[in-house]
Amino acid sequence: MDVILRQAVANLGHPGDLVKVSPGFARNFLLPRGIAVEATEGNKRRIAQEKARLEAAESSRRDSASELATRLEQVSLTFSARVGDEGKLFGSVTATDIAEQLASQGFAIEKRLIDLHEPIKALGVYRVPVRLHADVRPEVKVWVIKQ
Repeated sequence: MDVILRQAVANLGHPGDLVKVSPGFARNFLLPRGIAVEATEGNKRRIAQEKARLEAAESSRRDSASELATRLEQVSLTFSARVGDEGKLFGSVTATDIAEQLASQGFAIEKRLIDLHEPIKALGVYRVPVRLHADVRPEVKVWVIKQ
């Protein structure tokens, strides 16, 4: 199915791009969320007119995300946890914990934007990426220390 993107989608395209995707992906994800529209002739003409406006909006979102990214790069979060004999934690540090500490420092980042594939279960220093925009992915330094 051909769709016209209204927002940037990672590994798919930028606003105004005509892309071919599976019908299920378009029907269940892209179209209901307003990320894309069907590629009909009327929509192609309308999108051609909106493309400049979309590019301006996208660049402003990218600029605000990169501004937030420069502030996030400076952040260092510290978690103190109880530790067993081999340096393994009793429990773990999750994306929710990181989001809560970021919120306490004044950053309103949703936990689903924190790209932590599996919870942190050992002492050390970790660099955790945050997805602010398709093109902007700053890393937050997370320290896990002994309590």
